[in-house]
Amino acid sequence: MNRGIYQIVDNKHLTKDIFEMKLEGETSHITAPGQFLNIQLNGFYLRRPISICDYDDKTVTIIYKVVGVGTEAMAKLNKGEKLDILCGLGNGFDTAKSGEKAVLIGGGVGVPPMYNLCKKLLAEGKGVSVILGFNTKDEIFYEDEFKALGADVYVSTVDGSYGTKGFVTDILKDLKYDYFFTCGPMPMFKAIEKIAETSGQYSFEERMGCGFGACMGCSCKTKYGNKRICRDGPVLEREEIIW
Repeated sequence: MNRGIYQIVDNKHLTKDIFEMKLEGETSHITAPGQFLNIQLNGFYLRRPISICDYDDKTVTIIYKVVGVGTEAMAKLNKGEKLDILCGLGNGFDTAKSGEKAVLIGGGVGVPPMYNLCKKLLAEGKGVSVILGFNTKDEIFYEDEFKALGADVYVSTVDGSYGTKGFVTDILKDLKYDYFFTCGPMPMFKAIEKIAETSGQYSFEERMGCGFGACMGCSCKTKYGNKRICRDGPVLEREEIIW
C-alpha cells in the first residue's frame, strides 16, 4: 500500500453519470488487476474506495458513478488538482487459475476492473470473452475499449435497447469457458452462481471504513472463517463464498 499525492490528469464524462479519471502518481504498489484505491476528499470524513480500471508506470485510471455527495464532489474536480490517495489496496484477481479460455463478466460499475484483467489475460496468451451488462443503451461504456484489446465482447441490456435483451447470464449460458471472473452487484452474482459451470472469482462491492483491514467494518463470513473484503478481498474464490 502506498499513500501519496496524485495529480488529476483528466476527469471526463463517459455517460450521464459515469466519469473516467486519470491520475498521475506512484503505481508500483499495484500488483494485480482488481485492486482498488481510497481517495480522501476535502470536507468528507471517510475516504472513497474506487476500483482500478487500468494503470501504467506513471498513471492510474479509475471509473466511477455519481451516486452521492462524495462522488458528486469528485465529478467537479479539475485537471491539475491534487488528491491524497491510498493506492494498491486489496487482493486482486489471480490469473494463474484461468485456464486457456476465460470469461469476464462486468455489471455496471463492476465493468472497470475487468479492463486491466482483460489486458493481463490476453498478454498471457489466454482466450478472453467479455460480457458487459447494463440496464439500457445510454449506460454502456468501454465496449469499444475491450474490443480494441482483442477480446470477444458481448453486451446485454435489461430493456433490450442494445445487444442481448436481458441479463449477463443470458449470454453466459451459451458460452464455453474454463474459468470466470466477475465484478458487479449481488443480484448478478447470485444469478451467475446458479448457472456457472466452472470455478471462478468474484470481486465484491462493499462499504469500507479504512480500506486496509484495521476497522473490520467490511468483514464477511466465508467457509474458511471471517475475511475482510478490503484486505482479504475484494476478490474471493467461488469455493469459499457463503451465499
